[in-house]
Order: sequence, then structure tokens, then C-alpha cells
Amino acid sequence: MTIEQRMERLENLGRFLKQFKRSGIDKDESLEHNDPYFDLLKEKIEVSVHHNGWFTLENVLFSMEQWSEALTRENLQKWLSQYEFEDVKPKTVGIVMAGNIPLVGFHDFISVLVSGHKVLVKQSSNDKLLLPVIADYLKAIAPEWKEKIEILPDSADGASKMTNYDAVIATGSNNTSRYFEYYFAGKPSIIRKNRNSVAVLTGDETPEELSSLAEDIFRYYGLGCRNVSKLYVPKDYDFNAFFEAVYGWNSIINQAKYANNYDYNKAVYLMSQFKLLENGFLILKEDNSLSSPIATLFYEQYKDLDAVKKELESRKEEIQCIVGKDIFEEEIAFGQTQQPKLWDYADNVDTLDFLTQKV
Repeated sequence: MTIEQRMERLENLGRFLKQFKRSGIDKDESLEHNDPYFDLLKEKIEVSVHHNGWFTLENVLFSMEQWSEALTRENLQKWLSQYEFEDVKPKTVGIVMAGNIPLVGFHDFISVLVSGHKVLVKQSSNDKLLLPVIADYLKAIAPEWKEKIEILPDSADGASKMTNYDAVIATGSNNTSRYFEYYFAGKPSIIRKNRNSVAVLTGDETPEELSSLAEDIFRYYGLGCRNVSKLYVPKDYDFNAFFEAVYGWNSIINQAKYANNYDYNKAVYLMSQFKLLENGFLILKEDNSLSSPIATLFYEQYKDLDAVKKELESRKEEIQCIVGKDIFEEEIAFGQTQQPKLWDYADNVDTLDFLTQKV
């Protein structure tokens, strides 16, 4: 297929995913090859909610919406126009996917396909129901991709072994990354580790900006690397406005797994006599760490904004996103961390450059 044809197929996929919205799942009868994939994906969405307690219907459909909005002709052209695909020699690229949020490895998946390679996928057991349906839909609208997509079956021990690959993209924790680096040694690779996102406040934020920040904190229950897990605030910052602005997310405490984490972390902190701020569904704890537990948001006070900039620069290998307003050159606007563009690469590693130049 030409790059134009690949773009067309991904654009068609975007229209397919557009049927699955938080406002309602509505079938578009005009779409080619829509049956039986619409009904099957609808079924798998419902099953995934029961399979993984963190995958609520709201969050699964939010992920579908973001991908449908990303896979437009305009976005695809802007993304792919920067690369040369003609001289790419097709290889097999293995992807080891994380399972913390719905379809978290999908960007790697489409990157391998659009660059002309074969994709060999090892899914996480936590997120194994959605991608196979989407992959089968792609094979239906693009028969040329039937031999280009292979998803390894779940083995009895949950550890299907990946063999016969030329390069690999693997995402995991800092601990698993050491295993990946050993296991995939000698192959071209992208190995991703733990990262967290932060927000830097000045005290001049509007209620609307702080309310948007709540989306960055609470979406997917804070499980994604693009979720804000720490705030930097001015010395003696008044958190009242912050708590008022994020109150719209108070119903999150009704999710049992989230509530259990909230109760557990609060009990541990209180027994340790840590000073806390909390509002019934979010705990604020002053802490130098970047990674906070579920239902907890760390914060650190500063006197000098330049000192914060220097610290974040020195820790850039630990940080995925920085949220702020007119502070950093590559900052992300409030409420936008879970709406990345196709050209917003995880860990700032250009996946398509890797796939077109180094594989």
C-alpha cells in the first residue's frame, strides 16, 4: 500500500471508532464493513468493564473518542508528512503493551502499520479485549494488512513468548524495563519506563483552568503516565480555590477500587502522622516525590519559579508532561494531557523516526 492508502484506512478507522461515544453508542449504517465489527466491539467494551475494574464505560468510551478525533485526514497528513516511507524495508516489530488505561499501546500499533512493517503484539492481560476487534476491522477494510497484524494469544501462564521479530517497542515499569533491556538486547528497541506528569501553578489560575486541571488528575483514575500526580505551588498557596474547582469530580469516590485506595492511603498517612489536606475524595500530601498513589496528589511549595524550572529539567527523564500556563516552552494546557496529538510521542522518543530510520 502507498502511504496515501494507509492514511485512508486509518481515517476509515477513525470514523468507525466515532460510533462509540460517551453521549451514546450509535451505529452508522453508511460505514463499509461495519457489520459485524460494530456489534462485536460494543460487546467487548461491555465485557472489558467487568474484566478490569478500572475500565469503566466512561473511560473506555473516552479513549475511543480521543482516537476517533485523532484519526482525521488533517491530523494524519500533518503527522506523516514529516517522514519518508518509500525506502522502508518491511520488518517484524514486536510491541509489548502496558494495560494501565484502555488502548494504551494503540499509538505504537498504528505507527508500525503505517510505516510498512508487520506488527507482533503482546497484550497486557488487563487490556486484551478491545484491540483484537479493532485489528480485525482493519484487516477487513485493508486486506493487505491481514499478514501484517499478529496478536499473540494469551497463554495459560499469561506469558506468551515473542519470537521471530526484528525490533521491539516495550512499555513497562522501571523494574520490567531492566528485564526488557536484557531480553531484547541486540535488537533495535524503544524501552519505556515509569514516568509521571506534573502541574506548575502560580496562584493566578482561573476557576475554569483549575477545573480543567481536574481532568488531568482524575481521568483514568490517575493511572496513566500523562496524569498529573504532583503540583508545584507558590509558598503558602491557598488550596481552597483548587478544592472548589475540582469538586465536580467528587463522584469518583463511588468507584469501589478508587475508594479503597483513598481509605487505605489516608489511614497509612494518618497513622504516620503526616500532615494532610483532603476533601473526601482526594488527599493532598506535601512530598518531594513525583509519583503519588491512587487518590493522592503530592505537592511541593516553591519560592523561586526558576528553581522549579531547573529541578524539572534535571528530572526530565522521569516526567511525561508538564502542565502550566506561559511558564514552559513545551508545556501542556490545563485539561489537555489525555488528549495527545499523533505527533506527541511518549517519552519524547520519535516512534516513526525509529521505525523508518533505525529498524
